[in-house]
Amino acid sequence: MQSADLDRTPRSLLVCERSSFLDEKNRLSSQVEQLHFNHKVSVLLPECSSAPSHLDAALNSFSSFYLIRKLPVYEVLDKHFLETAVYQGSVYGVSYRTRVDEDPCVALTPNGHLTLSLDKDSYELLGVEGKPSRFNHRAKCRFVVSINLTDSSMAPGGRGYQRLLTGLKSRLLLKTDFLLTHHPGGGASLQPLLSRYDWSEHRPEVSSRTLTDLSCPALLTSDLQSRDPHSFLEWLGAVDADVSCENSSSSFLSSLVCPEPKTTLSRALSVSVYGLLLPQDVHGLIQQLRRYLEQPRLESWVSLTVHGFVDSPVSWGGNEHGVLRGGENFYSLLLFHDHTYHLHLATGAQDACPS
Repeated sequence: MQSADLDRTPRSLLVCERSSFLDEKNRLSSQVEQLHFNHKVSVLLPECSSAPSHLDAALNSFSSFYLIRKLPVYEVLDKHFLETAVYQGSVYGVSYRTRVDEDPCVALTPNGHLTLSLDKDSYELLGVEGKPSRFNHRAKCRFVVSINLTDSSMAPGGRGYQRLLTGLKSRLLLKTDFLLTHHPGGGASLQPLLSRYDWSEHRPEVSSRTLTDLSCPALLTSDLQSRDPHSFLEWLGAVDADVSCENSSSSFLSSLVCPEPKTTLSRALSVSVYGLLLPQDVHGLIQQLRRYLEQPRLESWVSLTVHGFVDSPVSWGGNEHGVLRGGENFYSLLLFHDHTYHLHLATGAQDACPS
């Protein structure tokens, strides 16, 4: 028997904000940094067929990242790794091809926090205090352990350190494929850890498409506030996914339509970057998009959308992230030539509200 809940579209949370880069109190930089684990960045440039050199350079200069296969999680407690990487800069690490609502998942955030999302059996084996997942229903079947590796109690040799190390080495020998990168140290600070395991270095992948005769919402700063942001984001997602919004009677793929009032772009450039993408590189791309908008153009806006990993155990900041039926975990930035911007931050209904 099919549950009626399966026929419902899961709710999501959407926070909308309007500000200006010229406003000293704008929070965009801190908001970009709050989404640690980005797997895709998409840019839409209206009335453009090729990106200028400075923008193309920014799109192709995202930092490399590493895939370590079957990494024992206790290795992130290695004293040398802590001293040369975790204590010295921003380390980003997340388990790869694990499902946060089913499998053990691991994240290492740039503030030095190690997060383990575990099923009940694994949690009890580990023997380290945690909290029930906020995504549990009636039974407590999933738990989250969050540990600040920079805290004095977690210094190598201390009681807390030894308890966690023993749990991960002797009781719960957890291994996972792990994506890892470091800013600003890069690969040098990670090399001793990498050298002990099977690893590969990856450059983010860049792809682009030139679109023609694209139906587009008439994006005027004066009336954007009155628009339904969900309709705009739906249109933007359809463009990124190469799904038509013409709603042709002969099409069985999509019933999406472009929000009114609308216009037609003779051409547009859609560019996407894929990988484990650092917030610092996203911020650099935003600065180059601002520079792009300073030039006289037919259109006075560009958009940038950043998607977080669906199965990351943390989402905004260090808050727990869940998938279940949704997994929304992204933000979309609409930049205008007058230095104003509109920011949409989205997540699943059960996640903490992004801010």
